[in-house]
Amino acid sequence: MKKKWLVSVITVMMCAASSVCVAQTANPDNALLQLAQSHKDDLMKDLATLVNFDSGTDDAKGLKQVETMLALRLKEVGANVEIVAAPPAAGNMVIGKMQGIGARNIMLMIHYDTVFGTGEAAKRPFRVEGNRAYGPGVADAKGGALLIVHALDIARERGFRDYKTLTVLFNPDEEKSSLGSRDMIAKLAAEQDYVLVYEPPESDVVTVATNGIAYVHLDVKGKASHAGSAPEAGRNAAVELSNQIIQLKDLGSSAKGTTVNWTVVKSGDRVNIIPEKASATADMRMSDLGEIGRVQSDADAIIQKKLIPETEVSVRVENRRPPFSRNPDSDRLAAMADGIYKELGKSIKPLAMRYGTDAGFAYNPKSTKPVVLDGMGIVGDRIHSSDEWADLDSVAPRLYLTVRMLEMMGK
Repeated sequence: MKKKWLVSVITVMMCAASSVCVAQTANPDNALLQLAQSHKDDLMKDLATLVNFDSGTDDAKGLKQVETMLALRLKEVGANVEIVAAPPAAGNMVIGKMQGIGARNIMLMIHYDTVFGTGEAAKRPFRVEGNRAYGPGVADAKGGALLIVHALDIARERGFRDYKTLTVLFNPDEEKSSLGSRDMIAKLAAEQDYVLVYEPPESDVVTVATNGIAYVHLDVKGKASHAGSAPEAGRNAAVELSNQIIQLKDLGSSAKGTTVNWTVVKSGDRVNIIPEKASATADMRMSDLGEIGRVQSDADAIIQKKLIPETEVSVRVENRRPPFSRNPDSDRLAAMADGIYKELGKSIKPLAMRYGTDAGFAYNPKSTKPVVLDGMGIVGDRIHSSDEWADLDSVAPRLYLTVRMLEMMGK
């Protein structure tokens, strides 16, 4: 009896010390597990429908088809749904809101656009092989969107209303830096106690940190001239660009975890003309937002050394997506997820990922709210490739995880 009392005291102390309580029970909720398993077939049918719609970020027709279906599913689980334009995106945001009787504000969010062009779904329609489903966007992130709506349906069946507000946000432009939806994500997130993001993990993990993303733009202006009769009269922008890329190759920082990789290079369109202009763009990833200023300053100094006289060189760092930085509250929320998975005889590891997601727009490093956790989606791999897959065996456990987390966060 004394031992049980001590455990209870420790649990209360842990909950009091943080906005996230990580206490768990050891046994599974069998009724919930059965509901999660019973939803698997319906979720797979919905997944087949969504995957067979093209929904690249610029595909207005396909995005509208996905939007319509997701909005319908949210209405079916009792949400008030609003469709909000997200220019310059070709699609709209789908925002669902539900009013409960509890004290916490909770948001579930994920994008529904893909990186694939029009016609890709016809070439690679949804198919199942063993425990894996294939098709464009099957894991990233149509599987995640459907986990949200089916988890809400299960919560409705259980009569769960222990929240103040429950908000769902589906956005159409994550694959192109969420230019049209980032402000809404930040606005809604600022009103929440918790935000769960349904990007696909590669295994039984959740994501407690993601990198920020920036672009480094390098531009060179030279002087055109005939490449055969008067090359010496020109100032070759392509050669100077090459020189600068070599000089700028070490802009990253291993100590800070910052990477800068030159990926796009453009110059000239005629073989017989010395190119007057050349440009390159680098992909930059960082966990520290201050690295943007440091890279800009270092690059400005480096480009002063030129190989080709009388050329003009400029460099600009463009912030595209802030990092979701690792923090104690997200770690504790990950511990809650692990405790829930242990009810199923499984475990979840917290990981910091090198990619960038919309969690960066939801997370506020200057506030304890909201507590953000990413990687809540369907397990999958080979994202953005022609053999992207989703693990169908993860559907029931991930549905169970979401509903249990909602119930625990609402307390």
